[in-house]
Amino acid sequence: MKKKYDIAAYIWPAYTGDEPRTRMFWPDGMGEWQSVLSAGPKYEGHKWPRRPLWGYVNEADPYVMEMEIACAAEHGVNVFIYDWYWYDDRPFLANCLEDGYLKAKNNDLVKFYIMWANHDAPSIWNKVLSDDFESVLTWRGDVTMEQFKKIVQLWISRYFSHPFYYKIDGKPVFMLYDLRKFEQGFGGTAGAKAALDYFREEVVKAGFPGLHLQLVTWGMPGNAVYEYMGMNKGENSVPLYKALGFDSISQYQWQSLLGGERDYAKVIDLMDAENARMDGLETTFFPHVTLGWDNNPRFRKKLKPYVIDNNTPALVEEAFRRAKAYVDSHDLPSPLITVNSWNEWTEGSYLQPDDLYGYGYLEALKKVFVDEL
Repeated sequence: MKKKYDIAAYIWPAYTGDEPRTRMFWPDGMGEWQSVLSAGPKYEGHKWPRRPLWGYVNEADPYVMEMEIACAAEHGVNVFIYDWYWYDDRPFLANCLEDGYLKAKNNDLVKFYIMWANHDAPSIWNKVLSDDFESVLTWRGDVTMEQFKKIVQLWISRYFSHPFYYKIDGKPVFMLYDLRKFEQGFGGTAGAKAALDYFREEVVKAGFPGLHLQLVTWGMPGNAVYEYMGMNKGENSVPLYKALGFDSISQYQWQSLLGGERDYAKVIDLMDAENARMDGLETTFFPHVTLGWDNNPRFRKKLKPYVIDNNTPALVEEAFRRAKAYVDSHDLPSPLITVNSWNEWTEGSYLQPDDLYGYGYLEALKKVFVDEL
């Protein structure tokens, strides 16, 4: 019997102009495609521009998403993780999920779950400002308990109850991006725990056996965020993620692990080292594959030096094989592998076909998780 893997690709839902508030970042009305379209090389040998073979499509259009869902499913992606935002006391960039995926007639082919991207909204999204005002705050990402209760009810009624929402042991999977921001927003560990306890209770009240809480980890030992989360083995105190009751951990992007490393072949070795560090933690770790890193498209002239080079389809295939080997060698509650990403064009990390490698990344994925099973 063939073993099935859950390949979950993150979706950055900014490639649409349907949300009116996106105009403050991308006034041309096409979302962050505007930044991709205006991108160019910053140094000799820089492999930008890299252009989407499908064109600058509106991913809040259900017809477009039907095409993308069919392609994803054919090549082995069977879960989408939607970056989900709440700013200005309401959802932001939700059109890609609400009007694209949820209205697509074939969304039974690819399940979904949400990652609350609860970080502050930065001016980096506005290419006109990013060179000089990269870290200027647009909206805060933390919320009050009153707001959180409203958000929880939306998540449960709108998403968790959907027949194709991704679950582990019948429990809806929910990912949190920024633990520090979450804890600080509720005034500390006790407040954060009270908020998550409420969340779990409401999920059970809705008829589910529980909630599978998943956390994004980023950084390396010695990194302040890594230390803050309590990610080191052998700590005397209870790690923060454990104290708050998270069920599993995965990565969002390898960029935080690199320490300046640029060659993808060496990045794969860093991935293996990180996987080994995760072993022995008091939680489940699901492995992660990043396709690349280059966020220069978000800047007009400024050069962002941390660029992953040599991320060829052949090496990406090797990364998928190592992630698969990790799943095969561990007793996990689900054969889940997270991937960055389906469409992070302004961060140089995507499965979608481009004018450099065509469908190479998707074909690498298909070879490992479809053709060879």
